Amino acid sequence: MQTKQEVRERVWGLLQSEGAARFPGARGRIPNFIGAEAAARQLARTEEWTGAYVVKSNPDSPQLPVRALALAESKLLYMAVPKLRDAKPFLFLDPKRAGDARKAASIRGSSSLGRPVAISAMRHLDLVVCGSVAVNRNGVRIGKGGGFSDIEFALLAEAGLVTERTRVTTTVHPLQVLDEDLPETDHDFRVDLIVTPDETIRPTRARRPGRIIWADLDERKIGEIPVLQALARRRPQI
Repeated sequence: MQTKQEVRERVWGLLQSEGAARFPGARGRIPNFIGAEAAARQLARTEEWTGAYVVKSNPDSPQLPVRALALAESKLLYMAVPKLRDAKPFLFLDPKRAGDARKAASIRGSSSLGRPVAISAMRHLDLVVCGSVAVNRNGVRIGKGGGFSDIEFALLAEAGLVTERTRVTTTVHPLQVLDEDLPETDHDFRVDLIVTPDETIRPTRARRPGRIIWADLDERKIGEIPVLQALARRRPQI
């Protein structure tokens, strides 16, 4: 089996060579794919979306149409602060105060219009939207390599904000959906719903770690994320 980085490089290269990536390109990021708006509209037709009132999304460009739709449909929206670099690592966007939904849902707009919140001040999440570089039909996903999506998920699960009732989805280009096994680690979560511009896939083998796996975190990563630092100080010493 290929490593995660080998899969990333292959998919990034494929999106570039097939002209499926748009500015600022695919490599090194969650790819901003052509058709992201259509994928968001496809997601909006699902029961998982229509049944959700509180949504948490990654801040990457390809999920901007999803975030904008959430606000336009009066859903409460949380966005992660990039790299979880603040002690209050999420931004809360109230659709009643958002104004222009697309502007508010952008990285720049959310940083000025969103209210920073601690995890303890957040509501239970009905739907988690994550970005992916690659995903297979069993729901195994590969991100861009920073590990922040997995850390966010673990933090929210440990706080009881992500439960079995929470659905997890990703929007991707069809070229990002792979018919092969993908590498997976203990801290990885699977998605319940994969949405492309013209297809909705519902994997049946759910997997979601319910806590932070400290053994998978090195001191550098803990030191970069204030909320992890605070939790590490409260951990019992063995």
